[in-house]
Amino acid sequence: MGIFDWKHWLVILIVVLLVFGTKKLKGLGSDIGESIKGFRKAMSDEEKPSEPPVQPSAPLNPPHTIDAQAQKVEEPARKD
Repeated sequence: MGIFDWKHWLVILIVVLLVFGTKKLKGLGSDIGESIKGFRKAMSDEEKPSEPPVQPSAPLNPPHTIDAQAQKVEEPARKD
């Protein structure tokens, strides 16, 4: 007998369901599942060696200058 008897666990489960309700327990279970998945993902990310960022050999948009000379353009006179 003792605490490991299935009848005791059944009574505890029924009391918990009556106190909290099924919706809260379902939400609690999904939250715990998501937190475990996030923890496992974080642990697996730490084990992988991080790769240094790749520096491009040439800038994507290299600076350039435009060599030009401004010229004045005369407009024809208007006739009103």
